[in-house]
Amino acid sequence: MPAHATLRQIQAVIAVCEEGSFTRAAEREHATQSGISQHVAAVEKALGVRLFERTTTGVTPTAAGLRYYRRCVDAIGLLETAGEDIRALSGRVSGRLRIGLMPTFTRAALAPTLQHFVPAYPDVQLHILEAYSGTLTDQVLNDQLDFAIVPAFEGRVGLKSRLILRDREVLISGRTSPLKPLAPVRLSDCAPLKIVVPGPDNVRRRNLEVYFQSNGVAIDRMIEMDAMMATFDLVARTDFVTVLPGLICINDIGRDEFIINPIDHPSLYAEFILITPSRRTLSTPARLFLERFEADLAETGKRLTALLKGGRKQPQR
Repeated sequence: MPAHATLRQIQAVIAVCEEGSFTRAAEREHATQSGISQHVAAVEKALGVRLFERTTTGVTPTAAGLRYYRRCVDAIGLLETAGEDIRALSGRVSGRLRIGLMPTFTRAALAPTLQHFVPAYPDVQLHILEAYSGTLTDQVLNDQLDFAIVPAFEGRVGLKSRLILRDREVLISGRTSPLKPLAPVRLSDCAPLKIVVPGPDNVRRRNLEVYFQSNGVAIDRMIEMDAMMATFDLVARTDFVTVLPGLICINDIGRDEFIINPIDHPSLYAEFILITPSRRTLSTPARLFLERFEADLAETGKRLTALLKGGRKQPQR
């Protein structure tokens, strides 16, 4: 038995650690379950330590297994980085770029980046998926997306994450609302609310419920809706309201269809993170896209802050 594990064996260890199952790891690696088990057993024998605890419900990494996993994903990342660096020497950026974004970003923040990125890098095959956090997280874990931006959560094995945006939450109501446009509001003063909220599996839903309960916000009626365009349409037509990050409605400020008010006393913020597979580094197209996207987000954030501050000076409707 060689002293060092092969690349195929290392990939098997990574897959088992991330999937928590030899069966799912085998499916992911297009291998047999016995083959994956043999690869893991070979690594354990070579290292002289047990990497996983096997139970009737699955497998979990030991302390040694988790440490080895982290070193392995770093090593795989370095190999991919080496390939990206060599390809970049040609001066030509190409390849597939698969991005996952929530409606928060596609509705108002995506177009400025695409306006620059698409003509600048014509050889990049770009695919953008709009979905909610659960779907995007699963697709990043399954290597179907290069990266995604989702609400901050506690994290999962197999993912790397970092904060990309902290955004002020706002109350959105229809044009017949008695509220002064852009004036800060205390939600408890607006209660009882007829409100549209995300479904129970959405991270933002849990954050909203904690805020409502902690700050005495009474709810008259609640509709669960994981459909952003339908949410906006319902709010525009009825006396239902919704709470969303300010970024998504920046282009609605100054128009007559919605009344937008930053939430205050206390303020409410949404945090969003970039998630990528632990075993992969960002490709050159992904890195270039993110550099531009984050710069555009920063500029949009400044504009949103200025608009919300300016709203304090607007006359009562």
